[in-house]
Amino acid sequence: MVAGQVYKAGWGPDDIAWDRFDPAGVEPWMVDAIKSAALVEYNAPDYVSYLKRIFPDPNFHPTIEQWGREESQHGKVLGRWAEMADPNFKLEEAFARFRAGYRPAHFESDDTTSVRGSVRGEMIARCVVESGTSSYYTAIKEATAEPVLQEIAGRIAADEFRHYRLFYETLKTRQEPDLPFWRKLTIALGRITEADDDEISYSHYCATVPADQIAAKPYDRRTSSRSQFGLTLRIYRKRHIQKLTQMIAKAVGADPQGGVVKLAGAAIWQLLRMRAGLAGVTTQAAN
Repeated sequence: MVAGQVYKAGWGPDDIAWDRFDPAGVEPWMVDAIKSAALVEYNAPDYVSYLKRIFPDPNFHPTIEQWGREESQHGKVLGRWAEMADPNFKLEEAFARFRAGYRPAHFESDDTTSVRGSVRGEMIARCVVESGTSSYYTAIKEATAEPVLQEIAGRIAADEFRHYRLFYETLKTRQEPDLPFWRKLTIALGRITEADDDEISYSHYCATVPADQIAAKPYDRRTSSRSQFGLTLRIYRKRHIQKLTQMIAKAVGADPQGGVVKLAGAAIWQLLRMRAGLAGVTTQAAN
């Protein structure tokens, strides 16, 4: 999934060559994308609490906690880079606003059943998310000219691919009955469509609208979602969408190398470009 150097697990902020930061390689639109990503990643503790609550085997809880620590570290490192690129940005301040405003029902609930209906369904959803993040950070690594962000994105992409394998292997070893293909596909598609929910749009808002401008620029989900979508499509290329489609296909039990999946990846890319065109967003045409 990660082109070029593949970073090993267990790295920390001190392993990053921060002194190589090059302001000349910083693009404002990319900074906005990184700010938003930092808030989502930094919010991992809420996901940890939710996953531990719905996962019946306490022996798996330390693994969930380690996953959460790595995700939080992603947010912290991305936030540090964003603060270097834009000294007006403060990760902790923006995150406090995001966390106060984004409180989905399953975070607040005491329910021990996954919102996907089962732990198996939850693992499929997690595979979808990790597929998306692995491909996204790979795309960021290839899209930026800033050396430190290239390294950060490469390290995070490698982590996210390992996370995908973790949830995929957990899915395959579950003792509960397998779900019918249509149900697995429904869960995967449902999680994909949640990319338009408030987590993405509100993180973008909190990341890009300073606290002192809230009154003048109140949150509008459609506006923020469209803006974030524009940034995402400037980062992705066709090959990233194709790999993302293959990883999701594997999670739902389809042949990732099959012709149908290849056609699906190409179709998704074209649909994204069409949607971008209708929204006036410029996309990458290259593979």
